[in-house]
Amino acid sequence: MTISAESKVVQLGAYKVQRGQSSVSGLSSGAFMTVQLHLAHSASFAGAGIIAGGPYRCAESYRAAALVAEDAYVQSSLYICMNPLVPQAAPDAAHLAQLARQAALDGDIDDIAHLGGHRVYIFTGSEDKVVASPVVARTRRFYELLGVHAAQIRYVDDVPAGHAILTDNPEDSPLGANQPPYINRAGYMQSHDILRHIHGDLKPPAERPDGRLVRFDQTEFFGNEQRASMSAYGYAYVPRAVEQGAPARVHIALHGCKQGYNYTDFVNGRPDSANVPPYGNRYITSTGYNTIADSNHIIVLYPQAEGRDSALTQNPEGCWDWWGYSSPSAERPDYHSRSAIQIQAIHRMLQRLGG
Repeated sequence: MTISAESKVVQLGAYKVQRGQSSVSGLSSGAFMTVQLHLAHSASFAGAGIIAGGPYRCAESYRAAALVAEDAYVQSSLYICMNPLVPQAAPDAAHLAQLARQAALDGDIDDIAHLGGHRVYIFTGSEDKVVASPVVARTRRFYELLGVHAAQIRYVDDVPAGHAILTDNPEDSPLGANQPPYINRAGYMQSHDILRHIHGDLKPPAERPDGRLVRFDQTEFFGNEQRASMSAYGYAYVPRAVEQGAPARVHIALHGCKQGYNYTDFVNGRPDSANVPPYGNRYITSTGYNTIADSNHIIVLYPQAEGRDSALTQNPEGCWDWWGYSSPSAERPDYHSRSAIQIQAIHRMLQRLGG
């Protein structure tokens, strides 16, 4: 399956999606965003999959880290939410759970009670050098504190994997690698494990998927505002049976940093278009989501973040916003709420699809 099979740009369509039965997963910045999106719109979801991600509002762990709020969030992100100096410095799950409860009381996110019946998959590779395992362990505790029963959480920390989503593709990076494109071979498709845990017994993945991978205009969902740091196009895999009217669910798959379809390195503030990496579409086409989605009437939505490095938006690696770069105000960041520009855009896509 290749993206060229659907080279034209289409408008994202509407289908018979079962409301409240969709799910979301992501890697790295996509995992942090998964937690934010999951909490902001928990009424829309049945569960979440988190690969190497920390708890909600992790970047606000230590406001006194710097005099300027924006600097404090960046420092908390680096030294508490990714690589704490010692395990004890990992984020405080109880504090962040209280921030989530307060956000719900303030009407910034959905009622926490929706999480009670959800199923959550959480993974940290024991060789991950980008987001430390003690951080991810706090994500499990965070969900438990918000009412997700331990039996509904699948927590995996015994695989010697680096910072990556795992596949059975022989061409992918070695299991323990911590390098782009952050897709490592492990002998199984991690995306299949995520969807099976969230949605229960699923049919085996299709050997020859016959759905469509469509490219759609993302800008209608975020108004083409530069601070959104989102690409012009997004992608969605739509099984043929769903196009023909079968009831469906939606799974939102969020890539990590440097994994968007048009990612390029920035050199001196400018995109280095002469050295575009050859893996821009790999997260969309080779991570296994589409094959298991095809046989189970699941639409896979692939929103796309884009690197920007300017006075307005500092996100050169094309990460999803989990520390506040897209917020209109650093003093009162909204990146974690229903009013966040990226969360609004993704949820509008879900609504368009019918979920």
